[in-house]
Amino acid sequence: MSDALTIEQKTAEAADWFRTLRDNVCGSFEAIEDDNEGPKADLAPGRFKRQMWERTNQADGKPGGGGVMSIMTGGRVFEKVGVNISSVHGTFTPEFAKSIPGADEDPRFFATGISLVAHMQSPRVPAVHMNTRFIVTTKHWFGGGADLNAPLPVAEDTADFHAAFKGACDRHGDDYYARFKKWCDEYFYIPHRGKARGEGGIFYDGLNTGDWQADFAFTRDVGETFNTIYPALVRRHMNEDWTADERETQLVYRGHYAEFNLVYDRGTTFGLKTGGNVDAILMSLPPEAKWPSPI
Repeated sequence: MSDALTIEQKTAEAADWFRTLRDNVCGSFEAIEDDNEGPKADLAPGRFKRQMWERTNQADGKPGGGGVMSIMTGGRVFEKVGVNISSVHGTFTPEFAKSIPGADEDPRFFATGISLVAHMQSPRVPAVHMNTRFIVTTKHWFGGGADLNAPLPVAEDTADFHAAFKGACDRHGDDYYARFKKWCDEYFYIPHRGKARGEGGIFYDGLNTGDWQADFAFTRDVGETFNTIYPALVRRHMNEDWTADERETQLVYRGHYAEFNLVYDRGTTFGLKTGGNVDAILMSLPPEAKWPSPI
């Protein structure tokens, strides 16, 4: 029963799962690199490089956990992809604590999770974002999701991505897909552009139904579903040729993607406000983007 687990046991189980998911996803992506026969097949297959980092608490200068960045750049298929995990703890600043559930009662926190962003060589292969996390204050909850970010959307890809996550949601809650799809559509929106960041997916936060094991099972299913559907979409298009105009479309799209992450993304804000590793936090930014002159 979930009530039999201490909060320390829950955080340890969650952190262990995020490490496992990291290893599984990195394995899937490296297999894609090995199998590519497309326009970049003359390149050596990409491989992840890992770098550990440690965090120091801003409040008292004591160790506050850390994480591992797993980064692949310049691959046959993946131009830049990061699969980062972290487990950090410390104390929120009084100002930031006001925006975090349960932190107004006690500013101490623990957070563990995985964050993934993939920017692709081919404009015909959709970029993607996925993260899942477990947060502890005086309350505790899961959050996360996945969303597709295609410079050149393909209706079949979008439909298959949503169908996969609808299946995951339906296995755990009758209303999950409708709620979490809507949440994703509303969250990943660029107000100053008046447009969505991508083709959507699911997004959830504050998930605590009172059954920790059920919430954890759903979060694991989100990760496993991602590691099934996204590699399938990549393989569907990775050997196709693309044009210079399509590459230009991709670079401009990336500019809009970067704008959202720097201006609106709560994960970016959380990491920077809690003294996280700046390189890991900004891993989501593309390796190359464009902002064409409006004149």
